[in-house]
Amino acid sequence: MKAVGAYRPLPIDDPESLVDIDCPVPQLKPRDILVRIEAISVNPVDVKLRVSEDAVPGVPRILGYDAVGVVEAIGSEARLFKLGDAVFYAGAIDRPGANSEFHVVDERIVGPKPVTLTAAQAAALPLTALTAWELLFDRLGIPYGRKIAHDAILIVGGAGGVGSILTQLARRLTGLTVIATASRPETADWCTKMGAHHVIDHHRPLNDGLRELGISDVRYVAGLAATDTHQKAIVECLAPQGSLAMIDDPKTFDIVPFKRKCLSIHWELMFTRSLYCTRDMGEQQRILSEVSALVDSGVLRTTLREDCGAINAANLRRAHAMVESGRGIGKVVLSGF
Repeated sequence: MKAVGAYRPLPIDDPESLVDIDCPVPQLKPRDILVRIEAISVNPVDVKLRVSEDAVPGVPRILGYDAVGVVEAIGSEARLFKLGDAVFYAGAIDRPGANSEFHVVDERIVGPKPVTLTAAQAAALPLTALTAWELLFDRLGIPYGRKIAHDAILIVGGAGGVGSILTQLARRLTGLTVIATASRPETADWCTKMGAHHVIDHHRPLNDGLRELGISDVRYVAGLAATDTHQKAIVECLAPQGSLAMIDDPKTFDIVPFKRKCLSIHWELMFTRSLYCTRDMGEQQRILSEVSALVDSGVLRTTLREDCGAINAANLRRAHAMVESGRGIGKVVLSGF
């Protein structure tokens, strides 16, 4: 089968950083399904793993942790899907990714593709939707579907992939006042389109932006980017007994300043359930099924922003460069071989 792989960590402008390869169709484990890939998207995790130093010499690393496709085969113990079903999912980082014609994935982390979206539109959603959903409802413990009119959430980095869908979830399903951060007119406009009530500039002190809105503090903060840079401001703008949930990777993060206000700190990594085969691993199948239904009912929308064309090494290098730039809006997708 055709695939795109990385043999060693290289800058994305090096033509060898991602190359077209041929490899065998992967074998199924009992709970796996085999998916014929129709579309994928690129996330920061793809970039991080591409440049990591733990690659096996001579063995290509196949990346790709968002996928849409059709079920081609079913493992001996798989029961959730049937042949021909259209599915979408984010995969697992301890297994080969979906930048390939065929991909195997545990059925417990797969959901039915939204019928109202194209494959490319749907590929923008799984990883970020799972991350945003778990951050909002599992980590921060915000009640699903209950209106909380007196509280607010500050989303630091609102125009990225996770921020785009987190803004929608918070606006549509919680009743929180949603404040996103962005630094350019086009990113601020995108955040507003995703449903943010307010947008403030994260190149200025966050507290100043909130004060200009007449908001003294917020109960929740989602740290999606540069959380360590904004740490002091986050402590100041969180209400006593408030909560911070993070997804980024600061080299160090001092939690001592959070004690005086009795603030809680949470990490979100949507790959944890699949990495450890947790007892609630199937929760991701339920979440994706719910997201799919919310899309089809018009509550949520795709966050697709850039379509880089067919799935091949040249187009994937271009997509990785967009993600690496840190200036991306929404999601970057590719479709078809």
